[in-house]
Order: sequence, then C-alpha cells, then structure tokens
Amino acid sequence: MPLRAGIIGAGFIGAVHARAVHTLGQDLAAVAASTPARSREAAAELGARTAVDSAEELAAAPDIDVVHVCTPNALHAPLTRIALDAGKHVVLEKPVGTSSAEVADLVRRWRDTDRVVAVPFAYRFYPVVREVRDRVRGGPVRLIHGVYLQDWLSRDSDTNWRVQAGLGGPSRAFGDIGVHWCDLAEFVTGQRIARVHAVLPRVVPVRAGVEVDTEDAALLQFETEQGVFGSAVISQISPGRRNQLQLRIDTPDTEYAFDQQDPEVLWMGGREETRILHRGDPALGADATSRNLVPAGHPQGYLDSFTGFIADAYAAMRGEKPDGLPTLADGARATAITEAVLNSAARRDWVEVTPG
Repeated sequence: MPLRAGIIGAGFIGAVHARAVHTLGQDLAAVAASTPARSREAAAELGARTAVDSAEELAAAPDIDVVHVCTPNALHAPLTRIALDAGKHVVLEKPVGTSSAEVADLVRRWRDTDRVVAVPFAYRFYPVVREVRDRVRGGPVRLIHGVYLQDWLSRDSDTNWRVQAGLGGPSRAFGDIGVHWCDLAEFVTGQRIARVHAVLPRVVPVRAGVEVDTEDAALLQFETEQGVFGSAVISQISPGRRNQLQLRIDTPDTEYAFDQQDPEVLWMGGREETRILHRGDPALGADATSRNLVPAGHPQGYLDSFTGFIADAYAAMRGEKPDGLPTLADGARATAITEAVLNSAARRDWVEVTPG
C-alpha cells in the first residue's frame, strides 16, 4: 500500500518533495499552503488529490500517514509537534527548530514515539558520496576542507523571508547551507566536529530598503573529536556560484574531492597521479553501485539524490533500517553546531559544540 503523504508548503522545496513522492509511486493525498486559495492552486500544481485549508489541519488529518513540513523555518517545530501528537511520520526540512530548547523538546517528544522523523540532508544520497565514505572511513584523515557557495543574495536588492531572524532563525547562511556542508563532512568521514571558531559577516545590512539581522557568509574553522582540523567558507553572496558544495578530504596518500555541481565524478589526487572515478565505473563499491539509477553516462543529479532520500525515509516508515538515513537526531546535531557557530562569532573565540 502506498503511503498517504501530505505536504505543507508549496515553494521550491515543496515541489521537490512532491516530485519525489510521485516518482516513488506514493500517494500525494493533500497539500496545504499559506492560504486556502493558495492551497487549491498548489494542489493542482503539485498533483495532490485534495487541498487543505491550513497547515495545522493537514498536520493532524486522520487520512495522512506522513507529513512533509516545507514551510518557513519558524513553523517547523510547531507543525512537527502536531503531526507527532497525531501519530504521523514526518519529513522535516531543516532547521528542525529555531533554538536548542525548542529542538530538545521536539526530540524528547519524538523519542517517546515509534514514528520516523527524517531530515533532508539529501547530499548524502549521491552514489559518489557513498563511494568517498567507503574509501575514507576507518583510515587516517589529515584535513577536511571545502566550500558551499551560492549567489542568490549577492545583490543589495535581493531579499527573501530567510533574511529576517524572526522567520528564518538566528542564522541564515550557515543555518541554511552551512549545516549541509557540516553534515556531509561528518557523514563521509565519521569525524564529529567538537569545537568551532567562526566569523559571520553581514556584508549587505540593508536589502530592498529593509535592515536585515542575519549573516551573508560564514568563515569556519573547526576541530573534530578525533583531533582533525578543517575549514569551510559558506556564502550566499558569491556571484556565479549557483549551488557549489565542495568537500575535500585529505588522507596520507590521496585527497578526495566531491563537487555537488559535478556529482558524477570523484576526484582523487595523489603525488604520482591524479585519478577521476565516474559514477557507474566498475571500480565503485557496493553502496555506491546500489544507488545507480541509470547506466553510466546517463547523468544523475540533485532530484535523483533527493528521491533516494525519500525512498529510504519511506522504507524506514515501513520498518526497514536503511543505512545513513538522516533523522531528527541529525537535525538536532545541526542545531547544536549552528548555536556553537553563533556563540563563537559573538565571542570571537573557540566554542565547544554541545554533544548530542
């Protein structure tokens, strides 16, 4: 039996969720958007069977099995609480809450249920990412570094609800995309970030005539629990960089480099030679190979990766235990790192990440 899905929020990411639900042959039963009229429009656009007037009504609807929360950030935790209280599974966009106290309360509620709360750290689901993970796990790692660069807020006239802390939370650039980089770095290497030193520049303090209170970029240094150091540059103001997440991992013999904008290849640098491994090559391991949806030479991209995440989330809702599924615990981890980054920037010093 297909799971009956309800999606709350009909922007870009809501449409991505809807596409994955349809691709997997599940039942997109209902959609709720910002108003009843917009809900009806969204149901038609996303191919849902019905529209629901309000987010709260959909979150508690008796004929929904899984609620996808794709709203502005301030609504994430409140709607997830309603869904969990109503016995639903949840696919929850990050950040999973706007403060550590709110997230801790949500985690406590979740632990008291048998429900799945999956969080879309979907970059984990590229086959090449799984290949890097297999190759570096268990061996010595010397350095972790990279960038996550976007340009959609590079102009003074660019604005969005995320630039205001009241809707998006106290961190924008790091909280929005920096946590993706950190999740990927921890997932691939198995190294957990223990302490951070961060700077959070607000380069454009006024957008479209309105003063903003969140950062445009984050410059991050960190040390892992295992004593490995790393760095990352996070930016939403880098012209020409549409969505460039790069992760580089240095080991004694090889540097492994993954670029989300070129996800079909794994760059492997060495002193004697540099090699390029393509998704679909026979040299790929079992985990990476199992995530090939089409033969080599037929590119897979972000939507395929996201669909892989939803497939594993729904498998978990049916009682399976897929490897590497990001859950509310990973969302809480992202919140802890974000708060350490904010505290570090305020204190201009190293700050420990609260373990969890």
